[in-house]
Amino acid sequence: MKAIPIMLLTAGLCAANVQAASQVDATDPQQILELAKGFGSATLEEDDYGDPLITGRINGSKYGIYFYGCDDNRDCTDIQFSAAWSGYDITLEQINDWNLNKRYGKAYLDDDGDPTVELIVNLKYGVSRDNLDDTIDWWKLTMTEFEQFIDE
Repeated sequence: MKAIPIMLLTAGLCAANVQAASQVDATDPQQILELAKGFGSATLEEDDYGDPLITGRINGSKYGIYFYGCDDNRDCTDIQFSAAWSGYDITLEQINDWNLNKRYGKAYLDDDGDPTVELIVNLKYGVSRDNLDDTIDWWKLTMTEFEQFIDE
């Protein structure tokens, strides 16, 4: 009788280990890099503070994935996708319209007046690879829609 609960417990632990192995979080930038490469070119670098930074291109447009909540430039808790376009004459009213009508991608004008869009992703407790892959796809869509928006 006691063998069955132990077997069930062992099976449960194995399932938990498989699930944990398929999780992605911000403590392993290499995993995020590999997913980002599925959408275009991407490289892993360091930002000005020594934290991980992924720079890439989707459909020819440059973007960055910044890592936040890091402990000594490692063990980060969340990421932020960011892209900016220069040479556009966009008003704050247009940016506000974007923020009012779009679910994904917070927009603003940076210090140079360039339109910028960002997407924050909490990865503190991990998500599935499929979930983060889908999030990067949302980012791709956000970038595409934002670029069309500023081109109008």
